[in-house]
Amino acid sequence: MKSFMDKNFLLNNNTAEVLYHDYASQMPVIDYHCHINPAEIMENRRFDNITQAWLGGDHYKWRLMRAAGVDERYITGDATDREKFQKFAEILPMCIGNPVFHWTHLELQRYFECDLIINGDTAGQIWNITQEKLKKDSLSVRGIIASSNVQAIGTTDDPLDSLDWHKALRRDPKNNVVVSPTFRPDKAINIDKPDFVDYIIKLGEVTGNSIHTVDDLKVALLNRIEFFSEMGCRASDHGLDYIVFRSTDDTTIESIFQKSLDGQSLSENEVESFKTNLMLFFGREFARLGWVMQLHYGAMRNNNEPKFKLLGPDTGFDAISTRECSQAIASFLNALESESKLPRTILYSLNPNDNAMLVTIMGCFQDSGMSGKIQHGSAWWFNDTKVGMEQQISTLANSGVLGTFIGMLTDSRSFLSYTRHEYFRRILCNLLGELVERGEYPANIDILGEIVKDISYRNAARYFGYEIRE
Repeated sequence: MKSFMDKNFLLNNNTAEVLYHDYASQMPVIDYHCHINPAEIMENRRFDNITQAWLGGDHYKWRLMRAAGVDERYITGDATDREKFQKFAEILPMCIGNPVFHWTHLELQRYFECDLIINGDTAGQIWNITQEKLKKDSLSVRGIIASSNVQAIGTTDDPLDSLDWHKALRRDPKNNVVVSPTFRPDKAINIDKPDFVDYIIKLGEVTGNSIHTVDDLKVALLNRIEFFSEMGCRASDHGLDYIVFRSTDDTTIESIFQKSLDGQSLSENEVESFKTNLMLFFGREFARLGWVMQLHYGAMRNNNEPKFKLLGPDTGFDAISTRECSQAIASFLNALESESKLPRTILYSLNPNDNAMLVTIMGCFQDSGMSGKIQHGSAWWFNDTKVGMEQQISTLANSGVLGTFIGMLTDSRSFLSYTRHEYFRRILCNLLGELVERGEYPANIDILGEIVKDISYRNAARYFGYEIRE
């Protein structure tokens, strides 16, 4: 029996051990998609306790606590931080097989040099150990980033954002990590949402131009796109309920927009037509600027209406949607490809049943002049489990070219989540090692090592235009 989470955790063969320890483990981290606050990097935030570092804003952990019957007071309520941590520690042993069980112990080991097993009995001791460790410079936000070997971070930012914190970080001579904004224009696309008109008004105010037509809207959005580009933006991100494609003439799009400004309800066809028009506009502009376009879809959001009204979005009440949109994805990519304006694109579905479909669609739109132009994004959200990552990697290997994969991201609001890159790299090395051990791939460690380095780091660095450092 193997020891719990020892140095060869998840590495179940000799080849995997060599690939991880000699090749993957030393690679820098390109965390190209996350939800951390750049202000906390600039201000070098220090956490008062482990609850602030672990449980604040982490809906992964909140869902587990609710499922175990913990009262909301100890999750998002007014209980003390010590009480919240105690409740989390008490339920964690029940989460056998859940990645959060692995992630928290990895974080405890890597950042706090603590090998204790988290449970109700050890909670007090762990609280005290982490309390002392958090006083050290190495566990300030910048200290965590440095010790995690992070080279670059892609935040997620609304077009209205002033990007003042990004400006400050760019000017700060003590900042050694590239922090790039990512353009997330969901609110400008979601014409079916109740706050759409208010958002358009704000967009006009920020850009100094009133928005009365679709052309006005696109001028305003282009203004923000150019500003983001000046601030070092390398990518967009789009959180879509499902991917649409309903091509419509400009006159009809204008009529739909005017109906929305007048407060009239829109049909599903009208909503999809407007969203298609805006997404094609964005794709053309991103191709012109050389940005990466990330498409996240498949989330069924805010399913518990009473809790949504009480706690708001992104608090743990979302689920996987099964809505089928393969034809729309192919049609959208084809429309841009037909104009020679298809940007580098990453496709992420929250539904793991879409893995094979996405890999085969992206294979239709690759470019002979660019390695891995269209990417199947890493296992996302409910799928960044051990099994979810194995399935995503295996599907890509079976139907695509695994060696071009740009690898892992945290998609997190926590600075301690960089261990997810380690988790991914261990799983990757184990899968490659299994192929070798079964005689399905030559035992050429030099070639395998280069593949591991590429997927762990170099492919993402090239894809997003960062300097390769090893």
